[in-house]
Amino acid sequence: MAPNSKQNISILCISLGSGGAEKVISLLLKKLVHNYNVYLVIFYDEVHFPIPEDVNVIVLSNKGPDRPFYLKIIDAYKFIIKYYRLVKTEHIAISVSFLAFPNLINGIISTFNKKVKTIISERGFPSDNVSSKLSLYISKLFYPIFYNRCDKLFSNSVHINRDLKDNFGVDIPMEVIYNPIETPKSLIDSEKLNTSVDTLKVITAGSLIKRKNQIMVIRAINESAFNYNFSILGSGDLKDYLQNEINKFQLEGSIALIGKVKNVNDYLVDSQCFVLSSFTEGFPNALIEAMAMGLPSISTNCLSGPLELLNENNEVNINNGEFFIAKYGLLVNNDDDIGLSKALDYFHNNPKQREKFSKLSLQRSKDYELKSIYKKFNFFIQN
Repeated sequence: MAPNSKQNISILCISLGSGGAEKVISLLLKKLVHNYNVYLVIFYDEVHFPIPEDVNVIVLSNKGPDRPFYLKIIDAYKFIIKYYRLVKTEHIAISVSFLAFPNLINGIISTFNKKVKTIISERGFPSDNVSSKLSLYISKLFYPIFYNRCDKLFSNSVHINRDLKDNFGVDIPMEVIYNPIETPKSLIDSEKLNTSVDTLKVITAGSLIKRKNQIMVIRAINESAFNYNFSILGSGDLKDYLQNEINKFQLEGSIALIGKVKNVNDYLVDSQCFVLSSFTEGFPNALIEAMAMGLPSISTNCLSGPLELLNENNEVNINNGEFFIAKYGLLVNNDDDIGLSKALDYFHNNPKQREKFSKLSLQRSKDYELKSIYKKFNFFIQN
């Protein structure tokens, strides 16, 4: 296709910071530039992931995202005006937005510009993804109005789409398009996990916030009589709290807060088990990326994503204090440190199972490779 015959497409998001939605955008951009004239429009100049050279980057504000609430209200009005003008002047044919506020803006754009196809993407479980009763009220008020003015919606979980339909009145066509991953350069040798160890090397990755619930793993390790070397990757408000808990349990020699790192795969490839302890997820990038490295994994059976990843969304019933051996990994109940402790001990004591689930992780992750996911995404936005 000649360059001048490509459609103009815009990707609208708050920033290209270090979040899961931003990671997905950065991967899709690599493929989109081959089929479209791409405009990446971000509210604030915060960029963590690489952007292909052929992408037109437009920053709507030179301010940072950490601003008082009243200034964010003013910002919102300016963003709507600026984005509307950009869509019109650059003849944007397809406008794709990620996350709630950009999605609302896309709904507003659709109201006044019928020529542009507006596609929105919800990335978190809506009922659990609001910070207060006021936020929930605002969501229930505005989602039905502005989301329903868009042409289509895609999310990364069947549970998200169901929640939007049942609890937020969203009735436009919806699709599930899972998060893409790139095949890592280095993979774990599954057979090398089939050896007895005195200390099992466990890892998790995510922001140190309440929703990620890393304290669950700390308590699980404290419950166990076996030896673990647990690395926690990420930064956040709960760093001091988690360190104090580590100190309280006298686990300084077993658990380390590594902090925020860019070379996550270097840590994953040197580990023997991955744990996701979240209360809630949209779709857990950290889990699928760990599986793509070949790590046997344990996850809470939280909404949404882990059940889809580890058990092909077949429902399970897990007794408190126990774990479930799913098709591609182990599942435990939310905030059940006893169940998690038993799941960790299961992998600690069964090297053959570590090898088995390492191979299954590699097998499962192939379904999420960027080439395959982009093909579904491109078909969705064009048809």
